[in-house]
Amino acid sequence: MSIRVLIADDHHVVRRGLVLFLRTQKDIDIVGEAANGKEAVDLAMRLKPDLILMDLVMPEMDGIEATRAIKQEQPAIKIMILTSFSDQGHVIPALEAGASGFQLKDIQPDELVHSIIKIMKGENQLHPKATSHLLNNLSSKSNPQKKQLEELTNRELDVLKEIAKGKSNKEIASSLYITEKTVKTHVSNLLAKLELADRTQAALYAVKHQITD
Repeated sequence: MSIRVLIADDHHVVRRGLVLFLRTQKDIDIVGEAANGKEAVDLAMRLKPDLILMDLVMPEMDGIEATRAIKQEQPAIKIMILTSFSDQGHVIPALEAGASGFQLKDIQPDELVHSIIKIMKGENQLHPKATSHLLNNLSSKSNPQKKQLEELTNRELDVLKEIAKGKSNKEIASSLYITEKTVKTHVSNLLAKLELADRTQAALYAVKHQITD
């Protein structure tokens, strides 16, 4: 089954280049193009794509605002930021808005396809610079209290270790011999207990605090 992709970028040349390349991929179907953030939101509501390649700096509504608006109404839509800006002022707000990936426009074509597929499998895809900003952001905050870790059940710790390996819910379910629904419940619980926003932060938290096998 093809991945239905919407491309949002105000630069026509960039947008057309992405369209022409991705149309050569047998598992990807381009369903629409948006030249600004507002148009991206409108098309997302109407077309309901599986994934959106979202530029950050666009007229009428920027990529972060558009991502937030789309995720509020259609949380199932995956969004990958594809931009030229890698500073913390763009990375952190984009991920907090609900983006599942953050890549720079110098990404190699095959790596872009790889990232799209991984995101659709439930994994997060971050450029090394974005990962670095996330780690710095976590380090700048107060470390979670020891009590928070003690509140995690053994199974929640197991799930956290699997998240740190970059596994999707389906892969975690297979590794731990539990259902995907149960995995989702454990993920939700551990995020709440550790006061983390998403599984990307959970993975970085696990590595930082050496909660790994």
